[in-house]
Amino acid sequence: MQHRLLPETGFLRLPQVLSLYPVSKSTWWAGVKAGRYPAPVKLGERCTAWRAEDVRALIDGASA
Repeated sequence: MQHRLLPETGFLRLPQVLSLYPVSKSTWWAGVKAGRYPAPVKLGERCTAWRAEDVRALIDGASA
């Protein structure tokens, strides 16, 4: 199951998120903008990531 690959806490970069929740980059960003997917966290000027807890909640909600 995908949860084994997902850490309990921490941050995931976009390629990691998309390997767990397989949609295209453009679909992901459109979903973030629309509020369907979790908002990113800026970890620096050029580093965007998502909280593992938020991605886990998204996956759990999709499988329910």
